[in-house]
Amino acid sequence: MPELPEVETVRRGLNATTLNQTILKTIVLLDRTIAYPEANLFPNAIAGCQFKTWHRRGKYLIGELANEAGHLGVHLRMTGQLLWTKPDAPLEKHARVRFLMGDQELRYVDQRTFGKIWWVPPGQEPPEIMTGLQSLGPEPFSDAFSETYFQTWMQSRKRPIKNALLDQSLVAGIGNIYADESLFLSNINPLTHCYQLNPKQLNPLRSHIIEVLQTSIDASGTTLRDYRTVDGTNGNYGAQAWIYGREGKACRVCDTEIQRIKLAGRSAHFCPKCQPQH
Repeated sequence: MPELPEVETVRRGLNATTLNQTILKTIVLLDRTIAYPEANLFPNAIAGCQFKTWHRRGKYLIGELANEAGHLGVHLRMTGQLLWTKPDAPLEKHARVRFLMGDQELRYVDQRTFGKIWWVPPGQEPPEIMTGLQSLGPEPFSDAFSETYFQTWMQSRKRPIKNALLDQSLVAGIGNIYADESLFLSNINPLTHCYQLNPKQLNPLRSHIIEVLQTSIDASGTTLRDYRTVDGTNGNYGAQAWIYGREGKACRVCDTEIQRIKLAGRSAHFCPKCQPQH
């Protein structure tokens, strides 16, 4: 699933390509991709609109439409892609929505079909329609994600730290990849319970979360299977990952074999030597 760095990379790509382009026609190829309004009403709702700018909130993309025409919201979920291409380019097998803008086209492609697109009408704020926005925690690069906030949130939680980092109400945008990477750099075992961590452990973890996310943004994110940038290229962070996806390989720090376990239905990668369980 695209996480914060991947979604941020897509946002930047959309701002570099789609602004001031008029949506001349929208073709919905899979009705259930449209979360609001009904799929048959969606094309007319955004006909003639232009994108003023794109924002990101957690893993959500929010396109602000010019002339106060509302917003377009997108969540890529597991396999969603937004591709900027020519209208006569071969149509991808899993294309779900096409936004035709003259000599260019924005395509939403989604193999697993879990992704969603919303139109937020004028006069309404995105969280009113895109209700998942309502429960998001602070952005990791914001002042709200402070040491005090992080310590206070953690001190009473009796669950593994890896699970906590995936909780979008703690901090928005982190998923499996960057939770594993941050815990490794902090020498914290993923099974450690939140309340067992003290400020001398939590403060570096918070810093490493920010560091890892920024490093991945600089590398255009991580491509494991489906993620692509707006121009169709892969993200490059995976080649430099410390721990994620490296099960059975030697730790880059100590040469110990990296292990992978299942934790609440998700995988967790760690080095037994660098991240001992206490």
